[in-house]
Amino acid sequence: MPEGDSVHQLARRLKFMEGREVLDSSLRVPRFATTNFNGLITQEVWPYGKHLFMRFDDQILHTHLKMEGTWAVHLKGDKWKKPGYTARVVLVLEPQTYPRPLEVVGHDLGLVEVFPAAEYKERMEYLGPDVLHNWDILEAKRRILAKPERAIGAALLDQRNLAGVGNEYRAEICFLAGVHPARAVATVDITQILEITYRLMMANKDSPIRVSTGVMRPGETSYVFGRNNKPCRRCGTLIRKSTLGGPDSGGEAGELERIIWWCPNCQPL
Repeated sequence: MPEGDSVHQLARRLKFMEGREVLDSSLRVPRFATTNFNGLITQEVWPYGKHLFMRFDDQILHTHLKMEGTWAVHLKGDKWKKPGYTARVVLVLEPQTYPRPLEVVGHDLGLVEVFPAAEYKERMEYLGPDVLHNWDILEAKRRILAKPERAIGAALLDQRNLAGVGNEYRAEICFLAGVHPARAVATVDITQILEITYRLMMANKDSPIRVSTGVMRPGETSYVFGRNNKPCRRCGTLIRKSTLGGPDSGGEAGELERIIWWCPNCQPL
């Protein structure tokens, strides 16, 4: 699943949309199938954690990539380069410097909704501070400490605490802090963990490859993420893999279990 840095980079790539008129639009989800932005100007494109927003005059298009979503840009008339994917949003924009109009296509988006721009603050206030854009370490700490019995690994993934951390960052943050993901919030140094979170995500904000180790060679970019049964880069102990999530880890009912990786020696439970 794309994490906050991925959506930050996506929003930056789509900034060219700002100031362009929408010539045609199609939202291929039942609830908003009759909505269109035809004739409206793209005012702004921005990310918030893992969420992407586009404002067309007084309307906001809110999308989330979830597991499989992608965005692609084509010259109108060209064949889409996503065979097997389902287009959920199609926006045709005025060409300006291009020879033909542009098609901006959201494929397999996990969430598509439209709401009035005036409702943005109220709708999104449940999200915690965005690590890459409106970071407030004190607010994130306050939200996490509200559930001291919860596993720190579950707390870091909860977008209501802080926005943008996904499973890969969660694994690497816990390793760098020397903390097992199942440790209770009350037993760890939250300030240290949040400082690591900010430094690591900011270091990767504009990088084409997400790196925790400082080594950009394939297969050497992470300490524990995706490295089950491989030797720890620090001590040589074999990395372990399990799951964490749901009410048993202090989460909410319906919260999915997610895979965790850790070094038993560097991150003792």
